[in-house]
Amino acid sequence: MSAPPRRYRSQDWFDSLEYYSFARRAYLRSEGLTREAFHGKPVIGICNSWSELNHCNLNLRTVAEAVKRGVWQAGGVPLEFPTISLGEVFMKPTTMLFRNLMAMDVEESIRANPLDGVVLLCGCDKTTPAQLMGAASADLPAMVVSTGPMLSGQYRGNEIGSGTDMRKLFDQYRTGELSEEGLCEVESCAARSHGHCMVMGTASTMTSLAEALGMTLTGSAAIPAPDSRRLAIAEQTGKRIVELVNQDLKPSQILTLKAFENAITVLMALGGSTNAVVHLPAIAGRLGIEITLEDFQRISAQTPFIANIRPSGDYLMEDFYYAGGLPAVMRELLPLLHKDCITVTGKTIGENVAQAECFKRDVIRTLDQPLNKEGGTLILYGNLAPQGAVIKHTASTPELLQHRGPAFVFDNYYKMLELLNSDDLPVSENHVLVLKNGGPIGGPGFPEWGHIPMPKVLLKKGIKDMVRISDARMSGTSFGTVVLHIAPESAVGGPLAIVQNGDEIVLDAANRRIDINLPPEEIDRRLRNFVKPEPHYKRGYGKMFLEHVTQAPLGCDFDFLRAV
Repeated sequence: MSAPPRRYRSQDWFDSLEYYSFARRAYLRSEGLTREAFHGKPVIGICNSWSELNHCNLNLRTVAEAVKRGVWQAGGVPLEFPTISLGEVFMKPTTMLFRNLMAMDVEESIRANPLDGVVLLCGCDKTTPAQLMGAASADLPAMVVSTGPMLSGQYRGNEIGSGTDMRKLFDQYRTGELSEEGLCEVESCAARSHGHCMVMGTASTMTSLAEALGMTLTGSAAIPAPDSRRLAIAEQTGKRIVELVNQDLKPSQILTLKAFENAITVLMALGGSTNAVVHLPAIAGRLGIEITLEDFQRISAQTPFIANIRPSGDYLMEDFYYAGGLPAVMRELLPLLHKDCITVTGKTIGENVAQAECFKRDVIRTLDQPLNKEGGTLILYGNLAPQGAVIKHTASTPELLQHRGPAFVFDNYYKMLELLNSDDLPVSENHVLVLKNGGPIGGPGFPEWGHIPMPKVLLKKGIKDMVRISDARMSGTSFGTVVLHIAPESAVGGPLAIVQNGDEIVLDAANRRIDINLPPEEIDRRLRNFVKPEPHYKRGYGKMFLEHVTQAPLGCDFDFLRAV
């Protein structure tokens, strides 16, 4: 173990003159530790988001044991502690409502306890950004280990991806093409191991971005959850976090503006989840770094999309890992990256990936033979989105990216689901489906309602896509010509609130526009008549959320937690 640069933080808990130092030592010994096991050694917290209500993170008990082995080997003292866990599929109305609560839990647990460093165990969509937000605010040496993606789903001789292919098969069930028995078969084989979604959804995106930011060991993000190498890298992380503490290398030294620009570059090359456009500004905001939608647009314009992973491509995360994973992508991107950014390895990004290889070029393309010359996400503005909106154009139907058509409007998500299953809904493929009240305030919590299901009446005609717009988010596993995060949201009086059935909506992705074809005076007249809805919550955490959450472009963090 390298020599500490200064007195360990944890010694203030165990080696002071107050009575409680003696009591703390006694109670730690009640866990079966001798005084020699912990006295004068760095204490490493293992922040575990394991939960049986979060299938994505179900292997984290085993991962935690591997981290502990590494910490003990390096001369540290591992102490595991739980935080709330956010299971994307199970929580209503959305895990996004509780991301900030988890971030506060992580931050305060780190700050209040005798810890010198922390290993963050995460995986499911919101657990990764929540832990990074909390660790950034606490600013003790920290590293990330994720659960890893599930094994590829297998259905009747074909690989299927959780979320992405499941949605397509569920639409077949809605139209009668797939029987109840067939759906049950899909249900049994779509998610056949522990781990998070095995497409480039939000979970895979955010663990990849944690690596791109420099907060994990190189190559960590894409290792499949059941692969023994997941535990090996967890053990290596346990060893490295002790060294990180002795070097006093903190998140604030790693998570710089250049590091965030690297992460955005990687996001665009991966065709990653649109949710990252919310999470990255939130993490950066904890450090006083301002990331804007213009940064995403600027970097997208200069970054080719090169990772052929669903929902924007053809392959799954297992294929991605075997092809070389994120290090191979980042080596390809080196001309576009800030190569000198320091990472938790103690080396720079450039040094970490200099020797990375690609083993299958159809999975990870070269910069001169990309899947698309621009990154996966575009930023849109217009009179419907004066503060911005996003679209994953690489997962859209190219012909629909320039489209105008009449609006068909839904004010309520659950009522919308009923109507979309109607056999006589009066919509055509030319319509633009519009969902209001799906934003941070309106949802509440910014739910993943933006992937508005295709109307059953159109699915039966063989129509698989149409333009859909909302102020909601969508799962990173989703696809289609879907405009999201329209800001300001409708519930606070954004222009989306005044859209009516039959109004012409114009999507002009080439010029980065989303507009309603109405005279300005008519827009102003309707906005003057807007009536703000009653708040969803009048007490507790929900009330605090509604009173302090920022809009999508600022990351939906609480205003009092941002450092900018």
